[in-house]
Amino acid sequence: MPDARTGPPAEMVFGDWYPALRADQMKTRETALATLLGIPMLIGRKKDNSLFAMRDLCPHRGIPLSAGWFDGETVQCKYHGWRFEPCSGRCEEIPSLTQFDILEPTKIFANSFPVVERDGYAWVYVPEAGAGRLPFDVRGQFDLSALPPVPELPKFGKRFRSAHLQADLPCNVDHGIIGLMDPAHGPFVHRAWWWRSAESIHEKTKHFEPIVGASEPARRGFNDGFRMSAHAPSSNSLPYRILGKPITTIDFVLPNRRTETIRAKNDKGVERWFSSLTTVTPVTPTSCRIDVIAAWDIGYHVPLVLPIAKYFGAKFVAQDQQTMVEQARGLRSHPGLMLIDDADKPAKWYFALKQRRLSGQGEHPLPGPVELHWYS
Repeated sequence: MPDARTGPPAEMVFGDWYPALRADQMKTRETALATLLGIPMLIGRKKDNSLFAMRDLCPHRGIPLSAGWFDGETVQCKYHGWRFEPCSGRCEEIPSLTQFDILEPTKIFANSFPVVERDGYAWVYVPEAGAGRLPFDVRGQFDLSALPPVPELPKFGKRFRSAHLQADLPCNVDHGIIGLMDPAHGPFVHRAWWWRSAESIHEKTKHFEPIVGASEPARRGFNDGFRMSAHAPSSNSLPYRILGKPITTIDFVLPNRRTETIRAKNDKGVERWFSSLTTVTPVTPTSCRIDVIAAWDIGYHVPLVLPIAKYFGAKFVAQDQQTMVEQARGLRSHPGLMLIDDADKPAKWYFALKQRRLSGQGEHPLPGPVELHWYS
């Protein structure tokens, strides 16, 4: 039964990459805990600077491996001293074995997951249940060529500044994602002198086009999504007006990724850019977490641009977070909800795309380019 305190659960999408935690501040020989799709994970950095991700569970008697020790090379269980190579999960030692035992420890594996460090995050691939052990390459590491590409923030130059933001949301991933892509909440949730006012609402027309991911039938629905085609961003947002005449493109791609790019030229013809990658990751079936990584070369030489951007960015995310906290109170009673056209069309597309991904059946909900209208 759903937990009445947290609201309805959502079906989670396995077989893809998710950001587990910030890895750019993790030192060698350090470990940290994370939960992805209901799976408790032990994340760490070995002495050679490589990252690992293990299920925080010893396969022997079920005690969390995080209760034990990590020496920079192996993880040792606190209960009986079983020692594991954490990248592969292979057991290297069982101290209780004697010369009379025929058990070979290296044939035992704890659950481990592919992990890649990118854009400051430890991205972990979470396979489908029952998928079996993922293939290894000749070096004894996970064969990443057999997996979907690791997500990456688009960048348009070598010199840029960047910032990260994070917020926990007390709702399931579906509500987190449709809130992320909702185009009509801006003048209400984000009402502020530095962003938008209630009086700034006006009619908008946006063009969308489908993004079709994997072509092979066995991976139908993988990396599907939709794009808000290149357009001039909202004139009722102060930061956009400061940029002059920018052009922005917004993509949403399953299972949880929204990418926005803004490119603008100043009066001297010099191009400046901003990009952001926002993910809504299911922590449990009833809770999720939003992560934002942004990069820009606008005001690159201005000393206060980074702290100012972080301050207002955190305010922006906190407004969404507070709204989700308040919405969660209403969702606890499991009410029936409604989605309307045209502002809720992206939410409808998301649910259709997710079902296509989970079932491997059906067509993309966008047969071609469409035009939507709403007030915001």
